[in-house]
Amino acid sequence: MITLLLAAIGRKKKELCSDYEVTIKGTQNNFFVDKKDIVKLLTAACDGEIKGQHLTEIKMRKLEELLEDNEWIQRAELWFDNKNILKVIVTEREPIARIFTTAGNSFYIDSSTKKMRLSDKMSARVPVFTGFPEKKLWTGNDSALAHDIKTIALYVQQNNFWNSQVSQLDITNCGYNCWQFEMVPLVGNHTVRLGNAENIEEKFNRLFTFYKQVLSKTGFDKYPVLDVEFDGQVIGVKEKTTNKIDSIQLRRNVEKLLQQSRAAQYDSIGAINPPRNYTPTVNDSTTVEENNKTTTTPDMNTKKPVPVKTTNPTKPKAVMKKRE
Repeated sequence: MITLLLAAIGRKKKELCSDYEVTIKGTQNNFFVDKKDIVKLLTAACDGEIKGQHLTEIKMRKLEELLEDNEWIQRAELWFDNKNILKVIVTEREPIARIFTTAGNSFYIDSSTKKMRLSDKMSARVPVFTGFPEKKLWTGNDSALAHDIKTIALYVQQNNFWNSQVSQLDITNCGYNCWQFEMVPLVGNHTVRLGNAENIEEKFNRLFTFYKQVLSKTGFDKYPVLDVEFDGQVIGVKEKTTNKIDSIQLRRNVEKLLQQSRAAQYDSIGAINPPRNYTPTVNDSTTVEENNKTTTTPDMNTKKPVPVKTTNPTKPKAVMKKRE
């Protein structure tokens, strides 16, 4: 038995790598590294051509670690099949957001919030965030901000309507360890104050309802600023208006965008679902009642919101105030 084992080991030492095969995996098939990059790294690590080298001279674990040091590679797996062909399986990192710093520098982050430099091979179509602090080393606050960016970016990407409507998201500082987000839409002459990333889905749902039931009728230039930061309400600040012709075109554009979103509901699981239990009225003042909580948007003839009376509701319940 020992003789056979020694003989097998001896044969293994003499066997050569007959070939290699490289496979790259990515959820979006947007490859920021290609097979040439992988082969170049392996060739350099093996001090020459891989094919024809002794199997015992190819250090598999060392090669895997070398590949995983590349910022665009999440995981690497190597093994030999029964024909002595080296199998190389590389899983690529997927960018979820592109970030611009206050100094104008730019980078991607993936779902683990790992920073990745821009690639000269292609540009990822992901949500854009501006105003990130310019720092060489991230602090705990920077990591927390990156986590909020991840939360918003993933929601936007997975939602057909907002993936088409969100142009960029600006980060604004609101004090020590405090930041907020403002969304700049692709269609419409307004900005949306989102606050932080908490309850981001509910905030976008309220905004979608306001789009569909209010702004699609009044025009997207009526409220230059919309605020959905606070639970159960959408506050519109009415300021100077734009050209009437622009208003008509904006209304047409958003109606088209809403129609496309409704059509996409039947074609994609990730399509926008209108928010449940929230129906604002189309008036100068929009009221939402949530059990014992009543929230009123400001009179649009003023710039300050009407004071609100609140308790601590448990389950929101929305009703629609009929227009007289």
